[in-house]
Amino acid sequence: MSGPVRSNESLIYENPLSGPESVSDFVLEGKAKISFPEGHLRLENAESEQLGQKANYVFWCRKEFPADFRLEIDFRPLREPGLAMLFFAASGSDGRSLFDPSLAPRCGEYVQYHHGDINAFHVSFFRRKEKDERSFHTCNLRKSYGLYMAAQGADPIPDAADADRFYRLSLLKKGADVRFAIDGLDILHYHDDGTAFGPRLGGGCIGLRQLAPMIGEYANLRVTRPD
Repeated sequence: MSGPVRSNESLIYENPLSGPESVSDFVLEGKAKISFPEGHLRLENAESEQLGQKANYVFWCRKEFPADFRLEIDFRPLREPGLAMLFFAASGSDGRSLFDPSLAPRCGEYVQYHHGDINAFHVSFFRRKEKDERSFHTCNLRKSYGLYMAAQGADPIPDAADADRFYRLSLLKKGADVRFAIDGLDILHYHDDGTAFGPRLGGGCIGLRQLAPMIGEYANLRVTRPD
């Protein structure tokens, strides 16, 4: 559950993700089943996993966040295989908004997000899709345009069969640094020098992505501004 805002940070956005009204400012790319059992956001593919990338989707919050922020959200895996990912600092190329109508349409297929006309970070925090992901669990931070592997760390979240609670994901983007933690455990750190993998990313949108046939639940999204 969300605790008090840190004394040196100011609240930007807070959302319990507890019912349909709480996601009125979200937009879905692709097809998904969105429900709220027990007052938590549940995401599940609506298309058969046999369709491959066409069965996947992204659920974006339309709000644009500043370049420096701390994001916290609770996550629980319910079914695997699959993969869960958080997009952040996402914006259209050439200074455009992520939802600028001049951008190419997106429908959840991965290539549209890493080699399309948007720029973003994305951290995959629950990876159980391919055989190697199921046998050796990692969290991967990538920077796009380009799908560059920026940082990697161990994934402490248990498999869905043993995950009997929510796990707190914490992401800090401040200056040139990105830090990601789960339940207070530091997972990865990336210093973006603005050269190796393209220009440094600034502000933008956040989004949740899942790969079929995974089912995941989310609660207590909060974004603050670190002072």
